Amino acid sequence: MPSAKLNPYEMNFHHGTSLLHGWLPLTIEIIAIVLLLIAIVRLTRRWWLIRIPIAVVLGVAGALGAWAYTNDQGLASDPAPVLLWICVGAMVAALVVVVIGWPGARWWQRVAAILALPFAIASTGVVLNQWVGYYPTVQSAWSALTAGPLPHQTTTDALAGLRGTNPKTGVVVPVDIPSNGSGFNHRTEYVYLPPAWFAGKTPPSLPVVMMIGGEFNTPGDWLRSGQIMPEIDKFTAANNGQAPILVFVDSSGSFNNDTECVNGPRGNAADHLTKDVVPYVESKFNASSDPAHWAVVGWSMGGTCAVDLTVMHPELFHTFVDIAGDAGPDSGTKAQTVQRLYGGSTEQWEHFDPVTVMDKHGPYTGIAGLFDDLTAPQHDGKHGMPKGFKMPKVSEDQIGKGGQDAFEGSSEVGAAEKLCTTGKKVGIDCTIHTTKGGHTWQFASAAFSSSLAWVSARVGLPVPAST
Repeated sequence: MPSAKLNPYEMNFHHGTSLLHGWLPLTIEIIAIVLLLIAIVRLTRRWWLIRIPIAVVLGVAGALGAWAYTNDQGLASDPAPVLLWICVGAMVAALVVVVIGWPGARWWQRVAAILALPFAIASTGVVLNQWVGYYPTVQSAWSALTAGPLPHQTTTDALAGLRGTNPKTGVVVPVDIPSNGSGFNHRTEYVYLPPAWFAGKTPPSLPVVMMIGGEFNTPGDWLRSGQIMPEIDKFTAANNGQAPILVFVDSSGSFNNDTECVNGPRGNAADHLTKDVVPYVESKFNASSDPAHWAVVGWSMGGTCAVDLTVMHPELFHTFVDIAGDAGPDSGTKAQTVQRLYGGSTEQWEHFDPVTVMDKHGPYTGIAGLFDDLTAPQHDGKHGMPKGFKMPKVSEDQIGKGGQDAFEGSSEVGAAEKLCTTGKKVGIDCTIHTTKGGHTWQFASAAFSSSLAWVSARVGLPVPAST
């Protein structure tokens, strides 16, 4: 099986003005600092003894509140960099300065205070983005914010005109999949059709890979933030236009609705993926209905989903790729997870827990999976710091600074080993590959690229000899 080979220069993340490193993020942060300094420089004793302390205290409170909320909700697999909380505090302080510093301020101080606020917000966004690598460039961020077209995007009406034309690249089409089987309120989803799909008078019955993103997501993230289309084009160009159909699904319904692909108070996400998406793709695009020709690839939360969907539904999927997922659907502690995801039902927790599912199911036939995981340092058990661990230096050549600390959440550490060990006991052929790096989209993209040939072979397609 393949392993993730993280080569930033092969991952196409330097196309455009970088939001991860370079002059732009630094410029935004410097401007925010300068404007805030201009806004707070006053000569009155009352200002420095009363109002500035108020701004500082509220800023610290805001930072601590954001930190506590993030930890309580289990919103991140890696602890955020300290700079993020500093920026959050500065953002709150900037707002306070605008309010309490307005009376008695000169016009240029008021202007500086007003401008400092959006730049402080932008600085927070920049640091957050550097942490997770969500938007590699200004262009990708703008495209997402303005709902710009995805790479190779066209309309479903245009597909008929491409039949028999032997296109050099595949196309991406938006789809509105009926939710009759689930009642799940989802956003627009996307389907990638390889060049081979257009050969002949009718579509061939191609295999399918379901693509699932992370906890905070849109269905187009694999294409915008992951930027995997160049790798797909490269693969099809070397493989006579052949590749699986890729379905970029909506597992959340909204950007910050963490369903973990289960059925519960946050929506019947599992039913949407199995009862809505699968039959729709088979019917609409003549995809194969053989479970041996279906795979699930997921990143972070999506990795957890990939394992869970496959072991729960071997009648639908025979292959999975889990990229830095958890040991099971997770939304904090077990008690919090049971309450948040399942409305307090431990029976539902067991129903969707992959280890429990595998143990109850017994022997599987024809199921295989690949775990691409991040290495976790050993902790000393006292201060949460790894024994003898030093912060790695980050150069400008690196892409995605998320997870610089190299820590993962408690549910992620050892997850691949636990799942694979359990899987092997019940006949699931699985392999684990680990890579040093951050929990970022750049890692996810590299893992997808290195697994593409293996997944394609697993679902029944030939692959180029060079891969």
